[in-house]
Amino acid sequence: MTLAAVSLADNRGRFDVERARADFPILKQRINGRPLVYLDNAASAQKPTLVLDAMRDVYETTYANVHRGVHTLSQRATVVFEAAREKVARFLNAGSADEIVFVRGATEAINLVAGSLGRRYLAAGDEVVISEMEHHANIVPWQLLREEKGIILRVVPIDDDGVLKLDAYRALLGPRTRLVSIAHVSNALGTVNPVAEIVREAHRAGAFVLIDGCQAVPHYPVDVRELGADFYALSSHKLYGPTSVGVLWGRGEVLAEMPPYQGGGEMIASVSFDKTTFKKPPHRFEAGTPAIAEAVGLGAAVDYLTGLGLAAVHAHEDALLAYATRRLGEVPGLRIIGTAPEKAAIVSFVMDGVHPHDIGTIVDQYGVAIRAGHHCAQPVMDRFGVAATARASFALYNTMAEVDALTEALAAVRELFPA
Repeated sequence: MTLAAVSLADNRGRFDVERARADFPILKQRINGRPLVYLDNAASAQKPTLVLDAMRDVYETTYANVHRGVHTLSQRATVVFEAAREKVARFLNAGSADEIVFVRGATEAINLVAGSLGRRYLAAGDEVVISEMEHHANIVPWQLLREEKGIILRVVPIDDDGVLKLDAYRALLGPRTRLVSIAHVSNALGTVNPVAEIVREAHRAGAFVLIDGCQAVPHYPVDVRELGADFYALSSHKLYGPTSVGVLWGRGEVLAEMPPYQGGGEMIASVSFDKTTFKKPPHRFEAGTPAIAEAVGLGAAVDYLTGLGLAAVHAHEDALLAYATRRLGEVPGLRIIGTAPEKAAIVSFVMDGVHPHDIGTIVDQYGVAIRAGHHCAQPVMDRFGVAATARASFALYNTMAEVDALTEALAAVRELFPA
């Protein structure tokens, strides 16, 4: 499939979701005798044919290790690998492709910042500010740094709707604040944080800012230069790309001052037993053989989304969110957790008298795939006084009919477990 063939609008300008669905082979199957309704996109999104073909082409025609070989396949592989970096740079409006570091995922991106900038520049008593809605990947690395360095972790509270308390955030910023690390969109609540304002306030306090963009980039256009943060992390697999690859974007002047995070091949300029010198970013942070075909797949996913247009994607998903919020509100004893005015297409909920794992198991019998658990965000569960939630998260290929299928499956749950 070529990009010229991609369109989200029919000849009357409406969102053509059926045409988009045709790009995802996995959606054609049936689960338990029913059409698959895949609503676990916040955990990992499905892959379009464009991505699958791009990765298969690497392995069939181009594969070799990158940067190190003089033979033809190595040269070809290096070209497509670095082309993927360029695509991601354009997608994020980075100042340069050298600001794009390929990592295994957003988890490694955050650990890279903690392990490099954190260990070099943070000292005992310095403060890192996170929020109550963070994924574990944006909590645990800072706790490890706290144990190692004696830093102080400050946590911004959220209100009963799942909205960040900005007054409390401002109050936490002080002369020892060195870094603010905040999710752009909450994976457990769907809350969209005012990240541009968060960045401005942090910079006014003299702190660096890292934004976890995993749940934002599949749904919203992101311009890192306009946003103004120092770092932005994302994972490919939530962006319709493959697993095992992600991105840390960092401002060039900041990356240039950071020491290596890991040591090994490729990231060195020279090695002797007396001394090693390192390459400039991004290669300084990419030790070892990278995920070559996966990076190319990520580049293809970026091509796919760019061809569709993220504004059209967002409009479709926003309509799905509104419809799902209304339909789920019709289920007796169902309570939505996370009701912020600004939300991405994520609906987390609990049902009176039913464990979320039972909800997930029963709706699966109707072909509906949702998430059930704490979503790697246990502090959020603690905040709302629940052990877990069920979560339906929507993507560009989901439909209103699939929302109806979810609602009907939940009605069956209610029949089995009367409120």
